[in-house]
Amino acid sequence: MAERIYRWTKKLLRQQLAVIRGELAPTVVLKNATYLNSVRKKWLKAHIWIFQDRIVYVGDQMPTQVKGTSIVDCSDQYIVPGYIEPHAHPFQLYNPHSFAKYASTRGTTTLINDNLMFFLHLEKKKALTLIEELDELPTSMYWWCRYDAQTELDGEEECFSNSRMKAWLEHHLVVQGGELTSWPKVLSGDDSILHWMQETRRLRKPIEGHFPGASERTLTQMALLGVTSDHEAMTGEDAVMRLNLGYTTSLRHSSIRPDLPKLLTEMLELGVDDFSNCLYTTDGSTPTFYEQGVIDHLINIAIESGVPVVEAYNMATYNVAKYYNLDYKIGMIAPGRIAHLNFLSAKENPVPVSVMAKGQWVLRDNEVVEEYESFPWAQYDMHPLELDWDITEEDLHFSMPMGIELVNSVILKPFQISVEGTGEHLSMDHCESFFVLLDRKGKWRINTIIKGFGNKISGFASSFSNTGDIVLIGKDKKDMMFAFEQLKQQGGGIVLVEDGEVISSIPLGLMGIMSNQSMELVIESEKHLVKELKERGYSYEDPIYSLLFFSSTHLPYIRVTQHGIYDVYNKKVLFPSIMR
Repeated sequence: MAERIYRWTKKLLRQQLAVIRGELAPTVVLKNATYLNSVRKKWLKAHIWIFQDRIVYVGDQMPTQVKGTSIVDCSDQYIVPGYIEPHAHPFQLYNPHSFAKYASTRGTTTLINDNLMFFLHLEKKKALTLIEELDELPTSMYWWCRYDAQTELDGEEECFSNSRMKAWLEHHLVVQGGELTSWPKVLSGDDSILHWMQETRRLRKPIEGHFPGASERTLTQMALLGVTSDHEAMTGEDAVMRLNLGYTTSLRHSSIRPDLPKLLTEMLELGVDDFSNCLYTTDGSTPTFYEQGVIDHLINIAIESGVPVVEAYNMATYNVAKYYNLDYKIGMIAPGRIAHLNFLSAKENPVPVSVMAKGQWVLRDNEVVEEYESFPWAQYDMHPLELDWDITEEDLHFSMPMGIELVNSVILKPFQISVEGTGEHLSMDHCESFFVLLDRKGKWRINTIIKGFGNKISGFASSFSNTGDIVLIGKDKKDMMFAFEQLKQQGGGIVLVEDGEVISSIPLGLMGIMSNQSMELVIESEKHLVKELKERGYSYEDPIYSLLFFSSTHLPYIRVTQHGIYDVYNKKVLFPSIMR
């Protein structure tokens, strides 16, 4: 356990000292390296010694003991610290293991992850043991601790109990509280969340906000309550206001908010010349977005936007590590740091030709050389979804007067239903479809009409959602029932059906929420599904995010939650869920 908490035991520390004294050979020596010194913001020349997973020396000396040492001449390369994604949601069809593997080969060797899916679906001890095992990968894995479920959840008080919150917040791999989506509750008097915010700060861990469109007054109030960062700036002015108020500001470039070029251009126009309190994030983008890269892609955008090259790298490395009080361990090339290193062909090209993570090559000369082993998900109760119940014609009864209208990928508004929902079909001439949210255990349902998801989607079923409950959408009730049956047979996921045939499917074998396939396969599956949905009238950027956020009460205006159709602004259930 000591090794897990401290990373290096006393015995290992003594061995590292022995390397410096010439009594033990280093594992790897990077000779004639031109490397980025993040503190001095300069490119320096040195020899870098690595022992197992740790940098033990950076300087002019070569070791005297080199028996068994791999010596690599780096004369024609530039070395920068491994990149850090400070705001990952590693559950967007992919899973933390597959995303870490994929990201590391593109130079992102540290992930700071949302804990919500593990927190909601796994028993406390299992979840915490799981995050410890994930940290044994070459990628470094850290976590947040959520304060709320981001929806109206059955049994929320029990889920967010004192013992569970305390265990997560105090865990050595949990480095922040948040993201704080329930800040309106806190401002209106919710002392239970405020208590956990205070505990987070007592533990000297930062708190991440979630403040889209927030005013200066709101941001000021949240700073007084202990929030230290936010990733929701949508303009350069938003970002500068956060910096002025002392926030560390993550600049986002994601599948639904590809804002980074605009943010940086506007910030530079507003006179920002110091980016030391700025980070990057891809904010849990859907799989296909990452074909362009992960944090390496964002560094490239920054350099092209006119950000000084060293600042562009520091925003992905040193700034993040310093903000999370991890700079003694990651985020820079110096003695004592984990050997996360990216080897570049040019200073201005952040896409690495080779990557080292925890001292292991994961990419060498553009070839993936370290395949992560498959992960033992079943040991942590992460199985295919078992639905031991069926839907009936009664479950597809539609009589509600109010529908939900999707006005972009994630925003839902109420609308007055005008179509007749008692028949077996709806016309393909309009974009109103049947919509059902079903409890994953089969206990309740909510039936309404959705407008704007598409006009030719016959039957569609998904167990991918914020809460893991089942979403059914479609024009044809038989195809909706068939899609549900296919979902059952494949153990969860997403299924698109037409005329009794499966058109597209994404199996999600981990609780019906995440795939246990490689990132590359998930990307291909997602591409096919999105193409088929768009051909059937889905007109927005990201249907995967639409599914994820149907229940998410941190977004306006109407949400479909376990309690029923929920008015976000007035904080009340308009139409309760129906027991089956």
